[in-house]
Order: sequence, then C-alpha cells, then structure tokens
Amino acid sequence: MTTSAQKNPNEISNTLENLSSSSNRQMLSLMKTIEYLSLAALVFVCLLSRVFPDNQLIVIWGAVCLSSFIFLFLSNRQLTRNSRNIANQLEIGKKAELYSYLLNQNIYSDCHVITPARVKALQYSQELIDDYKNTRETSRNIYYIFQLATVILSGVTPILVLVDKLEAGLAWLKWLPVICPAVASIIASIVTSFPFQENWISANTAVELLEAEQEKFILGVSPAYRCYDAGDEAQHQQMAKMAIENFIDRVNEIHLKQIQKPNDTQSREKNTQPDQST
Repeated sequence: MTTSAQKNPNEISNTLENLSSSSNRQMLSLMKTIEYLSLAALVFVCLLSRVFPDNQLIVIWGAVCLSSFIFLFLSNRQLTRNSRNIANQLEIGKKAELYSYLLNQNIYSDCHVITPARVKALQYSQELIDDYKNTRETSRNIYYIFQLATVILSGVTPILVLVDKLEAGLAWLKWLPVICPAVASIIASIVTSFPFQENWISANTAVELLEAEQEKFILGVSPAYRCYDAGDEAQHQQMAKMAIENFIDRVNEIHLKQIQKPNDTQSREKNTQPDQST
C-alpha cells in the first residue's frame, strides 16, 4: 500500500508535466507559424515597394510587417528558451528517479528524501554541460567561418587582380586586390591569436566526460555511485548521500581541469620565452 501510494503522486505529477510541456510545444509551433507568415508578408511588401515606389501605404505596411516580425522573433526566442528549460527540468527529474527502480521494496520509503538532492546534483552538472556545449558550438563556428573566409579571400585575390587589369571602368574594383589580402591577413591573425580550436576541443572533451559521469551516477554502475544494494534503510541513505557527494566532487574535478588548462598553457609559454630568446 505504501509503495502504490507513493507511486501514484509521481505518476500524476509526470502526467501533468507532460501535458504542460505538450501545450508549450503547441504554443511555440503556433508562434513560429505566425512568425513565418509575418516574414512572408514582409517580403511581399518589399516586392510591392519595388513595383510601386511612390505608394506611401505600402511603406507603412512594410514598417508594420517589419516591427511585427522583430517582435515575434524575439518573443519566440524567449519561448524557445523557456520551453527548453522546462524540458531539461523534466528530463532531470526523470533521470533522478531512475535509481528508485533498482531499490529493494523495504528501502523504497526514503526515495522522497534522496531524489531532490539527486535532482539538484544533476541540475548542476547539466548546467555545466550546457555551458560547455555553447562554448563548443561558438568556438567551432567562429573557427570554421574564419578559416573559410581566409581561404575564400586568399583565392579571390588573384582573380581580382586580373579583373582590375581588364580596365572595366569601375573605380572600386581597383581597391579590392588590396582590401581582400588585408582582410584575409587580419582574420588569419585573429585565428592564431585566439585559441578557438583549442577551446572547441577542450569544451568537447569536457562535455564527453561530464555526460559519461552523469550516466554513471544515474544508473549507479560505478562503485562510487552504487547505493541500491545496501542491507538496510540507514545504510542505503548513507550510501546515497556519499554517491551524491562523490558525483559533485567528480564534476568539480572535471570542471577545474578544463579551467586550469588555459592557465597552464600560458604559464608554459611564459617559461619557454626566455629559453627561445637565449
């Protein structure tokens, strides 16, 4: 009776959470559709303004469509962020309750005490994972964009020199053979000065380590996190608390190693500079 009484509230709360998440997804889909319609209306009004340049009413409608699109775009970004946060919270709650299925029936009663602590620990690790994922995507995109821009500008420069010698009569073409190599050299200097590739690889390593450690903690497959094979309730509660403590320590260890890597490389570079000068 106690087990069924404790399971029913969890099932009811999960059902309500799933209904709220589905309603949020439906609202977000509707807002996205309205945003795309406003963008299509803006494009249509821009085409009409090219056909009828002297019509002031088209200009007014263009301003209305542009302001509506900007408002919907910003609102949908906020709704997407909120929906993603809600989905993450639901997923973290489900992950925190997974270990309860591995417990014995006689020690199931302390799940409501341990689960909130596990939720907090998983939320902390998930915030670090999301932060490292953002760093990985940003560094990777900047690195690829800068490398692609350097290759394109370097390859276009000889073509622009040939076009300039054809005497096309355009004054701005004469500056392109000078501007493109200058921009390419600036971009190449930025890529070499800022470690975008190193940050990308380091953040990817941190994500892989944190996700692996999180799965170990959720399933209790590591000796440091195995707390479901205890003999009595007191021992199980003590082992569960130790598992949470070990998980937080391991997450902090991974995080601190990734933070200390740039400082270590900078210190090594400073130590090698006098040797290179001598």
